[in-house]
Amino acid sequence: MSLRLSTVILPVDRWHEGGRAKWQRAEELGFHAAYTYDHLSWRSFRDGPWFGALPTLTAAATVTDRLRLGTLVTSPNFRHPVTLAKELISLDDISGGRVTLGIGAGGNGFDATALGQEAWTPKERADRFGEFVPLLDRLLTEGAVSQKGDFYTAEEARNLPGCVQRPRLPFAVAATGPRGLKLAAKYGQAWVTTGDPKLYEEGTPEQSVEALRGQIERLGKACAEVDREVADLDKILLHGFTPDRNRPLESADAFVDFAGRHQELGFTEIVVHWPIPDSDFAVDEAAFEQIATEAVAQLG
Repeated sequence: MSLRLSTVILPVDRWHEGGRAKWQRAEELGFHAAYTYDHLSWRSFRDGPWFGALPTLTAAATVTDRLRLGTLVTSPNFRHPVTLAKELISLDDISGGRVTLGIGAGGNGFDATALGQEAWTPKERADRFGEFVPLLDRLLTEGAVSQKGDFYTAEEARNLPGCVQRPRLPFAVAATGPRGLKLAAKYGQAWVTTGDPKLYEEGTPEQSVEALRGQIERLGKACAEVDREVADLDKILLHGFTPDRNRPLESADAFVDFAGRHQELGFTEIVVHWPIPDSDFAVDEAAFEQIATEAVAQLG
């Protein structure tokens, strides 16, 4: 299967001061999709500008025509399935059916406590995610939904006319643990990973490849449990969190080498961060654009 190249544009620019231009340029460069992070703030960017994901994607939908749009990733940390479904149906409509929902269990970042709650434990996050995804699936595929859960309730939640994409917009489920992989196997049209975080500081690229191979094998077992072929799922690697760091973005040749190794594992899409000066994502913009326009063609 051919490899697709996408980008993630962090929402750090005012729309009329560079934000709009990045999304339009992403389409001009031929990226398959452009995603953004769905956080209230994030890591080293916390004390600077940071805009909302869904309004940003809505604006991007109005200034692009072909580019797929999405979140990497939305989580239950500050979202409720009922309100999220309404916003996603609206975004899918405005974009003409170009939206992918990247969705994960969330973590212990700033989002985890911004609404005044204690940060959830890993088990609590998994419990909520296990209820969040199936309810969101129903809300996006059924005209009216009533359901009372341990964490989320919907009472005659109406979502007509539904998504432009049928039966609903695709889910790209971020997961590495057994419960999340089961959700990806059952509800996902794609699976997302950043690799093994334990290898980021001191691991090697070779160890990372083996760890990713193991994740895909576990995904395959989860798919088998629901009588689904693992090949049916797109497999998305969000670049920048493996021991390779930014080295694959130094040149087209370096990226082709990196992407080829991961394509052999079965990945169908690699997502690279749009360059941001003076940050962890500071890379040469000319090399970045050359990768976007030339590297994928070399992979076939």
